[in-house]
Amino acid sequence: AQVTVVEEGFPPETYTIVGSAEANPGNGRISNESPLGKALMGHKAGDRVAYDSPGGPIEMEILEIE
Repeated sequence: AQVTVVEEGFPPETYTIVGSAEANPGNGRISNESPLGKALMGHKAGDRVAYDSPGGPIEMEILEIE
């Protein structure tokens, strides 16, 4: 799935959720087992999700899922 999210104060970003073997965060491909991937699973557009990143907790809104 492709998911477009926005964190307050930053432009929207689009990620493709893939298996861990195909993950390449630099190219927007995040693992379904990563903290962000896990946070996005099971949600829909309009939902707000939060996850713990290495830099601290992050909250974002899901804008679109394709």
